[in-house]
Amino acid sequence: MAVGNGPDLELDPSAAEAWLVSTRAQLNTESERLEKTFDAGASAADLLAQRCRVIDQVVRGAWRVVAGEPAGLDLLATGGYGRGELYPQSDIDLLILGDPPDQEAAQGPIQRFLAALWDVGLHPGQATRSIHQCVSEAAADLTVMTSLLDARLLHGSQRALEALRAALEADQTWAPPAFFRGKLEELQQRHARYNDTAYNLEPNIKEGPGGLRNVHTLAWMAKRLFRVPDLGGLKVLGMLGDDESETLERESENISRLRIGLHLVAGRREERLLFEHQTALATRLGLRDVHQENLAVEQLMQSFFRSVALIMRLSDRLLQRFDESLSGNRQAQPIDDEFEHIGGYLRLRDETALLEDRTLLFRMFLAWQDHPQLVGLHSNTARAVGEMLDRIDETFRADAEVRRVFMAVIRHESAADILARMAHLGVLGRYMPAFGRVSGRMQYDLFHVYTVDQHTLTVLRNIASFRLESSRQRFSLAFEVWPRLRKPALLLLAGLFHDIAKGRGGDHSELGEVDARAFCTEHGLSAADTDLVAWLVRQHLVMSITAQRQDIADPEVISKFAEFVGERERLDYLYLLTVADIAGTSPKLWNAWKDRLLADLYGSTRFALRRGVRHIAHGEERIAEAREEARAVLLSHGLEQARIDAIWEEFPDESFLRYRPAQVAWQTIGIADAEPGKPLVLVRPHARPGALEVFVYSEDRDGLFAAVTATLDKLGLNVVEARVVTSTRGMSLDTFQVLDAGSEFISPERRAATVSEGLTEALSRSPLQVTAVRRAIPRQLKHFQVPLRVEFSITPQERTEFSLVCTDRPGLLAQVSGVFRDCGLRVHDARIATFGERVEDFFQLSDEHDRPLDDAACERLRQALSVAMDSERRPSAA
Repeated sequence: MAVGNGPDLELDPSAAEAWLVSTRAQLNTESERLEKTFDAGASAADLLAQRCRVIDQVVRGAWRVVAGEPAGLDLLATGGYGRGELYPQSDIDLLILGDPPDQEAAQGPIQRFLAALWDVGLHPGQATRSIHQCVSEAAADLTVMTSLLDARLLHGSQRALEALRAALEADQTWAPPAFFRGKLEELQQRHARYNDTAYNLEPNIKEGPGGLRNVHTLAWMAKRLFRVPDLGGLKVLGMLGDDESETLERESENISRLRIGLHLVAGRREERLLFEHQTALATRLGLRDVHQENLAVEQLMQSFFRSVALIMRLSDRLLQRFDESLSGNRQAQPIDDEFEHIGGYLRLRDETALLEDRTLLFRMFLAWQDHPQLVGLHSNTARAVGEMLDRIDETFRADAEVRRVFMAVIRHESAADILARMAHLGVLGRYMPAFGRVSGRMQYDLFHVYTVDQHTLTVLRNIASFRLESSRQRFSLAFEVWPRLRKPALLLLAGLFHDIAKGRGGDHSELGEVDARAFCTEHGLSAADTDLVAWLVRQHLVMSITAQRQDIADPEVISKFAEFVGERERLDYLYLLTVADIAGTSPKLWNAWKDRLLADLYGSTRFALRRGVRHIAHGEERIAEAREEARAVLLSHGLEQARIDAIWEEFPDESFLRYRPAQVAWQTIGIADAEPGKPLVLVRPHARPGALEVFVYSEDRDGLFAAVTATLDKLGLNVVEARVVTSTRGMSLDTFQVLDAGSEFISPERRAATVSEGLTEALSRSPLQVTAVRRAIPRQLKHFQVPLRVEFSITPQERTEFSLVCTDRPGLLAQVSGVFRDCGLRVHDARIATFGERVEDFFQLSDEHDRPLDDAACERLRQALSVAMDSERRPSAA
């Protein structure tokens, strides 16, 4: 133990005060120097080492000047500080080592020591323990054991540190097998907290999958299992190749620099790459926007995602090798002349054969898939694959046999799984360079929660699921449509290419079509198959746009879409691609409402194609059919013929054109039972699962639409579709489809009564109240501003179609409806769509005399919306 001053030594207060003053100045100077050195491009390793040296001086100075070097105690650095990784805002982990009597005697000096560190702006984390106490706590807590593995002497006797290490070793505290299992379980639990993916919009660069903690865990395992000082020590043991070591060092360096920059930009200890820091960090790193689809922030995040992907890839290999070293020799079991399996892993019997037979690489993935009991590639084979990547060049890609085997992969029943494995190991990005360019590419918005490559792989998994009956739980029609596909592999190819041109600038659908056509031609697809894949890639957004932005109850819309599709086969393929694409964009984006919406468009278009795309039923015929079907329902319900006719006298023809017979019957029954003179509100589960349908029958007054939307907003409901019809007696016959604002599904039992009561009470007021609830804008939305865009056009029904594109915010529809009311406008139809932070809403409007808006009215509306949106962005005076 260290020999120091006794506890009663009188310290010179003036010396301690002078130390505080000079140390604060030193740390300020060093902080400024660190920032300048970082901005000049210094390596993370150099920056961390320099900061560690500075903090070592400060801590030792405080121990000497302020604490007076208490007798019998040694001062150690632990954790990240112990291993020399001290980031600008990191805590200072310290261990004061000594026997209990010496600890007790030095309580005053220790408290002064820690207080001094806080006073100069550091954040010490401290434990005062004896060697026996350290061993006991380490045995009970793996995190304590891990922290002690990184212990480093700051002041005192080196023998104390050696004695601590010997005690931990002699006690067999966390023997290698138990330590490995414990740290592996920690790793898996930590990854699970981040949904087992590094590809989050706001990733944690320290704790997330592939982050720095992955590298730390590997180093701790190496220390405990093989008694090496760091990961580099594994090279001597043959556990880590030079190329693997270089990759780990390079990618760790990249993430470490990001972490240093993040601490500097945030000005606090922050490990999450939050939206508010991403752009500032990209700028600080010298990145610049290339064009609108290759922003500096997207370059930053792509670099990060590529680093974590490589770290995860190497982490998998090392964890397998560690496991093998603890499990002893395992007997390899032959599969055929080329492959064998050992411990659940597929291994090439001769890894050099990869260099001699180009097709072996892809055939290996097929063999892996055909033996589902295998959990992965053997680490030696995985390394051989990694070394093979640079050999996947133009000559390799042009090999006819290689192309033939790759198409066998595409046509395999489990192609989605195989391609995902190929992507994870870097093979797919080398064979398809365009896919490699979008690997790790994020899109800086709230709509796309995955990188382009991960989104693509999710789309492929969705496509693969369509052949399973269990897919009915998410996708209502996909399982039925799937068997009609002539060649399912063509759909998979379309999914693989649909976003492959993102980030290049220009229309990614058009550029992707060129890539898809070239690939299909090179791989021997027929002209017809090539045309279908290329068409799907070019048009993959059309069905989604039609369903969400147009009125698919309008036969004209269906007729135009059917004419665009042209044939049943294209409709089948496009429907499945659209469903897979939307569902693969964000877990929150796909819901039963969108499922039913696309299914309705698919069904209506299929019917139109059967009748002939140019055949549209006359309005009179459709009205007569709707009346006949609705009347049959009402008569079976017990409503008399005369009562039906009396109610329908006020139903305009528009009701029978825009509402389905079942809706007309529901509305009629409600009106028949309603109390005269009072507003009627009906609420029921909508035909599209997960939604409610609300029917409002009330005296039609200006501001009615605004009052309804404001009330629904207060009730926590999002309007996704509205139909506004006025009866011949001046009553509203309006329907609204709504979803719970906090969930994609809604409980009708819990909500129906609340909605009915709330709307009835609001509509009973005179005058109507249209005050929208003001809510705070969520943090994430504040960092994404979509420029306000409004457009006007005239519909065939002689109404003004008004389109609104802007940034989403709580209560937006209620606010917009209030503007309509203030401008004296009537709403006849509304289609509401939100894509992450981007709102794309469409309304059919008229003036108070049911005429289209003139130019002056359009300009007044434009100005009023601009003022309303601007006031919403400005902070309120408080």
